[in-house]
Amino acid sequence: MLGRPPSTIYGVLRRHGQSRLDHTDRPSGVPIRYERQHPGELVHVDVKKLGRIPDGGGWRMRGRSSETEAGKKQRRVGYDYPHAAVDDHSRVAYVEPHPDERGETCTRFLARACAFFAEQGVKVQAVMMDNALNYRRSAAFLEVLEELGIAHVPIPAYHPRANGKVERFNRTMLEEWAYVRLYTSNAQRLRALPRWLAFYNRRRPHTALGGRPPTSRL
Repeated sequence: MLGRPPSTIYGVLRRHGQSRLDHTDRPSGVPIRYERQHPGELVHVDVKKLGRIPDGGGWRMRGRSSETEAGKKQRRVGYDYPHAAVDDHSRVAYVEPHPDERGETCTRFLARACAFFAEQGVKVQAVMMDNALNYRRSAAFLEVLEELGIAHVPIPAYHPRANGKVERFNRTMLEEWAYVRLYTSNAQRLRALPRWLAFYNRRRPHTALGGRPPTSRL
């Protein structure tokens, strides 16, 4: 009817903060949000793959046209994998960057995330993650869930938005930390993460929390 591709229309709607129809109450148009009643009742867990920054800066610093194909191959430095855990009720987040997303790494991350929440007075009761094999088939990961008395809440197949709170946090983290400035090295970007995360948890207004920061709900 509008003479434009659906992808173009969806992009315009997203820029104006409009949700898909299946994310809203159709009579009112208000976005549908679910939320657990207490901190720790459900924690969302995910891993984001993030390209490392070569010393001197990557293409965002130098520009895409400044490097030859050979130069690009020489400057490839692999990936970081920020592991994130976000409390469903408060949106308080815990993040650790690691060089991989193996089951053993996920296990150690989960144990430290639970310790972090415990320091805030929050007992993690259940965790939700996607259906990646590093969660589902890691004996160490499943054992730590049992040891800590944590229920595993898998998302339905082909429904990644069920884990949407951590997915949305990942986008915010990339926009406000990873890509917010021109870093000259990967180490410089990693050093900036704890400061940004403290700001996110303690001071950054959150729309779904009525403009209050996540820690206000603990």
